[in-house]
Amino acid sequence: MSTDWLASSRSEQLAMAKNWSAVLAVKAATWNIPAAEITQFESLITIADVILEKAQSAERTFVITSMCKAAFDALAEKMRFLKNHFFLVPPLTDSDLISLGLKPRDTARTPIPPPSEQAEADILRPGVHLLELLLRVIGGSPIRGGAGYRIYWGVLPPGGADVTAATGAKRELMKPPASGEELPFSRFTKRKRERFDFDAGDSGKTAYFCVRLENAKGESGPWGALFSAVIP
Repeated sequence: MSTDWLASSRSEQLAMAKNWSAVLAVKAATWNIPAAEITQFESLITIADVILEKAQSAERTFVITSMCKAAFDALAEKMRFLKNHFFLVPPLTDSDLISLGLKPRDTARTPIPPPSEQAEADILRPGVHLLELLLRVIGGSPIRGGAGYRIYWGVLPPGGADVTAATGAKRELMKPPASGEELPFSRFTKRKRERFDFDAGDSGKTAYFCVRLENAKGESGPWGALFSAVIP
């Protein structure tokens, strides 16, 4: 996890997330952040807050420690997503960035256009509960402007997740997604091969993926096709 802007300790990360929550309560509409994104962010803060308290108490167990890591990984992923997709200048000003605990952007930058190509991937099954994506630009065009691949994914258990599983740290899917926007997790990479190591208990569940290009400013290209595979 990059620590150039995201606090390294869990307590600091949670404090930063709560500060964002307070700022977004006032600014979300102005910055065109969808209400669904705010609701999901608030849910992740609540989950992380509760599990951190348990992890720092006499209740701490190996399972709670593992749940705490998963909760804060999910929170960090959402914070990166919000930063890359909505904390852009403009509409944000330097004072807006400072209110979020972020450094103002360097204004002397070379313009980078948003990606225009679509991305896709083939799926390999290298081992038990492992899936590996072979990523490429449709049509074989080279990736320009330092862009990479933003991979979105989510896991659907047989019959769909119940409310507890859908709102927990793993945010399992309740039904098959209709598009990449419905997938709860994302990961950015510049590699052409990206491996996903799912939990052993996820074997037999269906992993859904969608890929699109993203440049250094967090601007995304068009969505690729949704695809899936049963986790070995």
